Amino acid sequence: MAAVAPQAFEALTQPATVPRRSMRAGRRRRLNIFRYLVFTLFGLFFLLPLAAMVRFSLEGTKAGSWSVAAWTQIVSYPNLLGAIEITLELAVLTCAVIGVLVVPTLIWIRLRVRWISRAVEFLCLLPLTIPAIVLVVGLAPIYNRIRAHISLSALQLFWAYAILALPYAYRALIAGLDAIDTKTLSEAARSLGAGWFTVIWRVVVPNMWPAILNAMILTSALVLGEFTVALLLLYTNLQTSLYYISRETANAGVLFSTSAAALLFAFVLLMILSLAGRRRGHR
Repeated sequence: MAAVAPQAFEALTQPATVPRRSMRAGRRRRLNIFRYLVFTLFGLFFLLPLAAMVRFSLEGTKAGSWSVAAWTQIVSYPNLLGAIEITLELAVLTCAVIGVLVVPTLIWIRLRVRWISRAVEFLCLLPLTIPAIVLVVGLAPIYNRIRAHISLSALQLFWAYAILALPYAYRALIAGLDAIDTKTLSEAARSLGAGWFTVIWRVVVPNMWPAILNAMILTSALVLGEFTVALLLLYTNLQTSLYYISRETANAGVLFSTSAAALLFAFVLLMILSLAGRRRGHR
C-alpha cells in the first residue's frame, strides 16, 4: 500500500492540473488578443488625424503636387520660433518647480507628518475642480499688479502652470511612494547615520524615479498644450501663436505643419523619458 499510494495520488492530481493549465493559457491568449486589439484601435484613433495633418501640410499649390514650404516656414514665420522656445523653457521651469517643491514635500509628509496627508491631497487635487478661466480671474490682478512695476515675460506663467499640473504630478508621485516601503528605507538609512536630506535625495528619490519621470511627462504634456491661461493673461506661447496663425487662412499649411511638429516632438519627448525611466528602473 505504501508503494501504491504515491502513484494513486499522482494519477488523481495530474488530470486536474492539465485542464487548469490549458484554461489559464487560453485565458491569457484571449487577454493578449483583446489587448492588441484595443492598442491597435487607439493607435489608429491617434495616428490617423496626425497623418492627415502631415499630408495636408505637404500639399503644394497645384493639385496633386507636394511641397515642404509649410515646414520650412516654421523657422521664418514671425514670432513662431520664439513662441516654441518660450514653451519649451516653460516646460523645463514647471518641471523644476514640481521636482524641487512637490517631490521633497510629499516624501517629508510620508515620513514625518503623515497625519496631514489628507489635507495636502485635498489641496493638491483642488485645481482639478477649478476651471482654467476661473483660475485666470484670480491670477490676473496679481499679474497686472506686478506688471505695473516690473516687465514680465511669458516665462512667469510657470507658476500658474505648476498649479495646473499639481493634481497630475501628485497622483503620479503618490503612486510611486505607495510602491516602495519608505518607512523601512528611512529607518535603515537613519540607523546608519544618514540625515533627513540624505534620506530624501539619496535613498527615497532613486527608488521612486519612475514615478518622478511620469510626473515630469504629465507636466510637460500639460505645458506644451496649454492655451487658456496664456491667452487670457495676454502672453504668447506655442498654442496662442497657433491660434493667431489659424485666423490667417493663407497660412493654413504653416498651422498644420507646426501642430504636427509639436505633436511629434511631444511624442518623441515622452518616449525618451519613458525609456529612460524604464532603463533606470531595471538598473
